[in-house]
This record gives sequence, structure tokens and C-alpha cells, in this order.
Amino acid sequence: MWGIVPAYWKLLSDIAPVELIANRAVWGLLAFALIAAVAGRLEDLVTALREPRTLAVMALSGGLLAINWGLFVWATLRGHLLDASLGYFINPLVSVALGTLVLRETLTRLQWIAIGCALVGVGILTWRTGTVPWIALLLASTFGLYGLVRKTASVDALVGSTIETVLLAPVAVVYLATSTTALGHADGATHALLVGTGFITAVPLVLFTSAAKRLPLSTIGMLQYLAPTGQFLLAVLAYGEPLALDRLAAFGVIWVGLAIFTIGLGRR
Repeated sequence: MWGIVPAYWKLLSDIAPVELIANRAVWGLLAFALIAAVAGRLEDLVTALREPRTLAVMALSGGLLAINWGLFVWATLRGHLLDASLGYFINPLVSVALGTLVLRETLTRLQWIAIGCALVGVGILTWRTGTVPWIALLLASTFGLYGLVRKTASVDALVGSTIETVLLAPVAVVYLATSTTALGHADGATHALLVGTGFITAVPLVLFTSAAKRLPLSTIGMLQYLAPTGQFLLAVLAYGEPLALDRLAAFGVIWVGLAIFTIGLGRR
């Protein structure tokens, strides 16, 4: 679902990315609240909302998530989906690097090699294009930092994600109420798609967190590559984004790094 979600955003290409993110936050709150109610977690949610430290951590993670969401939607609508997929390919390696730098986790030799491959891939892109691939790097770093912040939270994934949307939704409502938006001119189909943005945010996350409790870490690591792979294929095959040889070479080096990284996970 995460791999094909750019196709959903393309259906809303006439609406500004900021407005889409605002709608995603508002309707995401409804979706997460419904899921929390069905799962019988509303009491846990209320308890967590009364803890100042939890609110502070969720505010930070929610801010990082909003930046990541906004950039991803903007990149999708502006023809930079390949750069976005590159960012999510790099993300697992960024998470490992952050674990080493911040949490003092120890890297294996294979993990060091994998991170080195990612750096080489980014270096190839920078050298050949003359510019740093900032979209990919910002997406990878914000989502990596998001995971790091969530690791320090004392709540589980469903309650934490619901709190994030609780904190983001008021800002989104103020924006939609005080800005000139496309909602007044949108047809019924567009309104339905905007409501759906909350559910395409919530449902994959709930499925992922449910699977994460049941599957080995190595399996989860491999499955996470499905999302950027889907985005990559959509960008090239469906939307015709150019894939020059230098960009393909950079992807290839990073894919080698991911293969090495996955082998290391399997050994552990």
C-alpha cells in the first residue's frame, strides 16, 4: 500500500501539497480515532494525553512526520517520485547510522559496508548532477529521526500515531479555515478522495505495526523495501520520470548496500 500510494496523490494533483497535508491530518485523526475505538484503546489514549512528557515527544515526532509527509506529497506531484523512492531506500541505513551516533549501538562490519555503499550512491548523484539529492536526503533523515524519537516514547504505535494526529489536526483546521483552499470549488469525488487521505495514512501503519509484532526483524526489514520499490516502478513505468544511467548507477550501488544490510540482519 505504501508503494502505490503516490498514485492516490496524483488523483489530487490540482490541490496544493500543503492543503493535502492539512486534509491528511484532519481526516487522519478521524481514522486513527475509529481504529483506536475498535481496538479498545481509547482509555490508553486518554491516559497518554495526560502525560506531559508523552505529549512533548509526540509533538516532536509529529512535526518530523509532517515535514516528511509534506515533502513526499510535493515530490510526488512535482515529478520527483524517483528522488522520493531513493530517500526511502536510504532510510534503513540512516536509521542504523542514527542508532550508532545517538544510541551508541554497535555496527557490524556488513552494516558499515552497507552505509558506505549508500554514501557512494549519494556521492555519484552529487557528482554527476552537480547538486546534492536533497529531497532523498531530507526524506531519509526526517523519517530516520522520526523513528528515533518514537523509540523514546512510552506509548505503542497506534496510541502514539493517534496522539500525533491529535496535535497536528488543530493546526491543519486553522490553516484550512483561514486560507484560500480548493474545497469550495471541489466536486464530490474530490471531497471523497480528501476524506480518504486519512485512511490511506492510518490503515497501512496499523497493518505494519500488527505485522511487526509477529514477524522477525529481518523479514520486516526486507518487506520495507517493497514501498520504495513500488514508488520507483511507478515513477519510471507509469509517470515516465527519466532514469539516466548515472542515476541508475547510484540506485544500483545503494541496492547493493541494502542487500548487504539485509544479509547482516538475517545473520543476526
